[in-house]
Amino acid sequence: MKIDKKLIKELTEYLNEFKLTEIEYGNNELKIKVSKANNPQPIISTSAENEKSNQGSKIETPGKKVTSPIIGTAYLSPEPGAKKFTEVGKKIKKGDTLLIVEAMKTMNHVPSPFDGIIKEICVNDGQPVEFGQTIIILE
Repeated sequence: MKIDKKLIKELTEYLNEFKLTEIEYGNNELKIKVSKANNPQPIISTSAENEKSNQGSKIETPGKKVTSPIIGTAYLSPEPGAKKFTEVGKKIKKGDTLLIVEAMKTMNHVPSPFDGIIKEICVNDGQPVEFGQTIIILE
């Protein structure tokens, strides 16, 4: 079987053009999956950045930001009606689960990258999130 480098290059260009982290193509004979990140990790940002929400501009809250490692749906508790993983004002330790981001029927726990106190939860339960979107702000 010969690898179609042109097709792989084209799929890679689509990743950049459409700001995707993964793309998959298949037909009866072939299946190709191209991905930018093999092991998604939360992105940490401590600099002030202006973010846009669906409602318009948001006032910037200072602190350490934890962003979504993947595109998906954010859940603040392990199941509907259960106790939330965290709340504003709660002390957390590095590695504690902040929330879950569900993508393609897989529940991905987002761990805290450092110790701190929850200053703001930037997403609602069941809200779609984008890769790199701020989900939690810590003091």
